[in-house]
Amino acid sequence: MKFESQILAALFVACFGVCALVMGAMLKTTPTSVQLASTSKVAAVALVAPPSCTLSTDGANCARVND
Repeated sequence: MKFESQILAALFVACFGVCALVMGAMLKTTPTSVQLASTSKVAAVALVAPPSCTLSTDGANCARVND
């Protein structure tokens, strides 16, 4: 019974160590921030729209061309 208890304790320590390393890595890393909101709607559309698509004044969408 002593051997099984030592193996179980060693497994617990190993699992706890792996869990602590993974949790530490998740909490330490900081993702790069992405600005999704823009103060100007035209600037936001200009960033998303392809260069071949021009903005029309009547509100019509740009048609996609199959490549």
